[in-house]
Amino acid sequence: MPKPEHVLPPAILLYDWDNTLVDGWAGITAALNAAFAAFGRPLWTAAETRARVRVSLAESFPAMFGADWLRARDIFYTTLRGEHLVHLRPMPGAAAVLVAGGRRPQGVVSNKAGAFLRAEIAHFGWAAHFRAIIGAGDAPADKPDPAPLHLALHQIGAPAGPEVWYIGDTALDMQAARAAGCLAVLLGDAGHDGGLTHAAPDLHFPDGHALAAYLAGV
Repeated sequence: MPKPEHVLPPAILLYDWDNTLVDGWAGITAALNAAFAAFGRPLWTAAETRARVRVSLAESFPAMFGADWLRARDIFYTTLRGEHLVHLRPMPGAAAVLVAGGRRPQGVVSNKAGAFLRAEIAHFGWAAHFRAIIGAGDAPADKPDPAPLHLALHQIGAPAGPEVWYIGDTALDMQAARAAGCLAVLLGDAGHDGGLTHAAPDLHFPDGHALAAYLAGV
C-alpha cells in the first residue's frame, strides 16, 4: 500500500457517511430491530449492525424479508425518523477533517437514504462543507455501483481520476471508488469488515485525526 507522500494530493474529497464521518449505528440498529421484531426475528446488537450493513435498504431488504420487504421498510423508516438524530455522533476527528479539507471541493456519497442523510448533515451544521450530497436512491444505482460517485462529481463539475479521493470504512467503499476511477482511501482499520487485507485500499489512514493532519499539510 503506498504512503500518502507517494500518491497525488487530493483535488476533490468525497466521503462515505456512516462510520466514516459519523457514528449513527445505534439509531440504525433500533430501526432494524423494530422491523425484525414485527416479523418475529432475532434482534441485532449495534456491533452486528456495523458488521452486516453495507448495501442500501432497497437492495438488502428484499433479500432479508422477501415479499414483506415493503412493510419492513416502512417500519424501519418510521422508527429511524424518531431515532437517528438522537443517537448521531461525529466520528473522532471528523470535524477537523472537513475543515482541513475545505480548500478543495468536498462531497458525501452514502448508501443511507438521501432524505435522512441530508437531515443528519443539517443537524451538525455541515452542509456548507459539501458541494454534493448523494444518498441512496439519488443516482440510478447505489454503491458499490459507481453511479453515485459519478453523480457527485457531475454536481461538483469535475471528472474522476486519481486526484479524486473517495474515503470510506469498508471494502464496498473501496470497490465503489475503484469502479468510479477514484483513489480508494480507507479510514480506520476495517475491523468490522474483515480488516485491511480484505478492504485492500489504495491508501489508509488510521483515524480522522491522522487524515486531518495530512490534509492540513498539503
